[in-house]
Amino acid sequence: MPASPARPAGTRKSASWTQDPDGVRRNILAVARDEFVENGLSGARVDEIAAKTSTSKRMIYYYFGDKEGLYRAVLEEAYARIRNFERSLDLAALPPREAIVSLTGFTFDYHADNPDFVRLVMVENIHHARHLQSSPKIADLNLSVIDMIGEVYERGLREGVFREGLDPIDIHLTISALSFYNVSNRASIQQVFGHDMGAPEARERRRHSAIETVLRMLCR
Repeated sequence: MPASPARPAGTRKSASWTQDPDGVRRNILAVARDEFVENGLSGARVDEIAAKTSTSKRMIYYYFGDKEGLYRAVLEEAYARIRNFERSLDLAALPPREAIVSLTGFTFDYHADNPDFVRLVMVENIHHARHLQSSPKIADLNLSVIDMIGEVYERGLREGVFREGLDPIDIHLTISALSFYNVSNRASIQQVFGHDMGAPEARERRRHSAIETVLRMLCR
């Protein structure tokens, strides 16, 4: 009996794309995120990403065009995820002060629990945010949190809870800075001062401090 013809290289691995294209895309993005977090945009290799996925290098280019297109898609997914969680907080249903406490606590916890997000933002800043600039999707996504804070702030002004003269973007930047630094500088702080910012007690103190700082910024 004649032997079966050899299967072309990569055929079996990439066959699932026609059966579950969304699943293949999610798989590529998950692997690519890990590679970009670990090696940055410049150090990540599409060959390495393809080797760890359920598809082929050719299919990665089919979905995303090139490595920068793949990286941009990873950024878009990362920002979409945090913005979706923020919307789920339903801040409009909370009194203004409680809404700010909820948002600040969530933001602090999200950064602490998702250090990969912080690393991706750090990588993008190395590249002067040019991939953020080229993505209208990310710009639209990130406007939502400013609108959300603006609505809470306006309610707080009307109710006499918040002081006047603040800009929602400054409120957002303060919340983000207090949350971001706790993750971005964790390794260097531990080496320089011997202080583990990720330890449960230290994290809880920093979380409380972040909330109190934002409330002092806002409240009368």
